[in-house]
Amino acid sequence: MAPEDKAGASTPKSRRNDVVAAEKERFGGIKIGSAFFGWLTAIGLTVILSAIATAIGAGVGAANTSSANEAANQATENAETIGIVSGIVLAVILLISYYCGGYVAGRMARFDGAKQGVAVWLWGIIIAIILAILATVAGDQFNVLSSIGGAPSIPVDGSLLTTSGFIALAIAVLVPLIGAILGGKAGMHFHRKVDQVGIDHQTGLTS
Repeated sequence: MAPEDKAGASTPKSRRNDVVAAEKERFGGIKIGSAFFGWLTAIGLTVILSAIATAIGAGVGAANTSSANEAANQATENAETIGIVSGIVLAVILLISYYCGGYVAGRMARFDGAKQGVAVWLWGIIIAIILAILATVAGDQFNVLSSIGGAPSIPVDGSLLTTSGFIALAIAVLVPLIGAILGGKAGMHFHRKVDQVGIDHQTGLTS
């Protein structure tokens, strides 16, 4: 039997879309639990990648300097370049970490991948706000995210008022959002491929 026309209303793809629409109506929407596990993935990977980047940076710096005075002079001369490179590295780390976090949430929730990604990002913002408030009330030692390289946190010491502080905060807020949304959509797309295989099997189109 020849395969059905893919453009028809009763093709396997259209059947899949009907099934997905019915499932999404019942089980769709933001899943807070999935988003939380996605955020845990994102923050954990941020810590790991930041540690690796720091170790590489320290190794490169040690290899390129022969004395303390030389290291100090080189740091002074290259401060602006180092700042730009650090910002780029930070953005890449956050993009990868939150992409993975969004992917985890999207895979767990199955539907509304972009919304799951936004929820992962919101978990990070909410926790950062709570810790910033706690740090303001009880002391800066409670703003634990500030000690995690690359983790989105809200400074409570006035550093946000500087241009570099504002840029760093913008990177820490916008890049994770973009990464989480892309990851959430990718995680959801996996399930659509699985759904299509199931529909194809039911219609006898698989070998």
